[in-house]
Amino acid sequence: MKKTFLIIFLSFLVLSLSAQEKEVKTGWKFGGALPAITYDSDLGFEYGALAEFFNYGNPSVYPDFLDHTYTEISRYTKGSGIYRFMFESRHIIPGVWWISDLSYLPNQAATFYGYNGYESVYNKDWMDDKLASPPYRTRMFYRYQKNQFRFKNDFQGKLSGDHLKWSAGLSFQDFTTSSVNINKINKGKKVLLPSVDSMPGLFERYKALGIIPADEAKGGWINTLKVGLTWDSRDNKPNPMKGLWTEIGLEVAPKFMGNNWGFSKLYIIHRQYFTLIEKNLSFVYRLGFQATISGHAPFFYQTEVITSRLTGATSEGLGGSKTLRGILLDRVVGDDFFMGNIELRWKPLYFKFFKQDCYMGLNGFYDFGMVTKNIKLPNNLQSTFNEVYPAENYSDYFKPGTEKLHQSAGASLMLVMNQNFVIAIDCGKAFNVQDGNIGFSIGLNYLF
Repeated sequence: MKKTFLIIFLSFLVLSLSAQEKEVKTGWKFGGALPAITYDSDLGFEYGALAEFFNYGNPSVYPDFLDHTYTEISRYTKGSGIYRFMFESRHIIPGVWWISDLSYLPNQAATFYGYNGYESVYNKDWMDDKLASPPYRTRMFYRYQKNQFRFKNDFQGKLSGDHLKWSAGLSFQDFTTSSVNINKINKGKKVLLPSVDSMPGLFERYKALGIIPADEAKGGWINTLKVGLTWDSRDNKPNPMKGLWTEIGLEVAPKFMGNNWGFSKLYIIHRQYFTLIEKNLSFVYRLGFQATISGHAPFFYQTEVITSRLTGATSEGLGGSKTLRGILLDRVVGDDFFMGNIELRWKPLYFKFFKQDCYMGLNGFYDFGMVTKNIKLPNNLQSTFNEVYPAENYSDYFKPGTEKLHQSAGASLMLVMNQNFVIAIDCGKAFNVQDGNIGFSIGLNYLF
């Protein structure tokens, strides 16, 4: 079982480029920073920091902004990490909101729980090293290595009036996938993990059974074009109290852009915000649908949740802190999926910190989602399984026809400075043990 000891120092570090006594923010401001130190017994120590800068303009457009930069450099001593620079501007290209993201995201132990939700069985005891063997197998049973390079540019402009907008995007992404580097993870340990040859994980078994084809197993380039429409009537982007934010779009990975796989995906996301108590209490929800409408997407891209723009270092699921909080990351993977989030958002406390405007928020949430179209498995899968793994039970891995709604609920603590810098602390509980137990995360921004 993964053991994580989290030591996070949350702080608002404020630098003003103009006098701090001014209530209206102008020019560039140091929005905030979040240093973090964590330890994971499989990945090592994590160290690094993130920081944000905002340009509020002169005359000021606060609490909106003209430009925004976000930089994060954090890594584990055994190789995983986040190296990300994001820049967005609402004025450099006249009439266009431009978001550019350049990232390298090495992951020594990415999660992989199989396809089609509950139709792939999750056996938590196989990863629990506190248990005898059997049932314990290896902490890396549901893991594989995935390194991602990403250069992504998203654009948005007005189409009609103040709310109807067009969106477009161009991205270049290179994925490198393989088995977990057990030798690297074992370095410096007294109790060693078994090699993938002696104890293959689910990733290795999917390759052996032909579920993951050989041409996908090592990764590859996914270069995409994206077009869409957005209706956005939110009154405040970081935490709206009223309005709609709905988007529909199409992402295409054409062969002529150097892709090994050609496919297209449709995405629809609807968000709505209701004020219950002026400035202090709101009811909000998000509904999303994503479908592969042509071609074949490789296994390592099926976890991507497509939106008109990124709001974090990653956008993947279903499961995890960006989609279904409390449910295992990437637990619900299919060709098509449906998801939803419902939140009650309260601001019980406003305060000043280094003369900056701050508030604390408390949220209660309910998340849900499910696969609506399965990733197709080989027709002769059970007979192949019995041949390749004659000493094991097919039903320990696959249960066709059992997919249903995945659900979780929990609470969030939000610490917000100058309306734009948001630290989110989420704790969610899965309703079904097949989805995990309790998920805890610390990150930036409201979920939507």
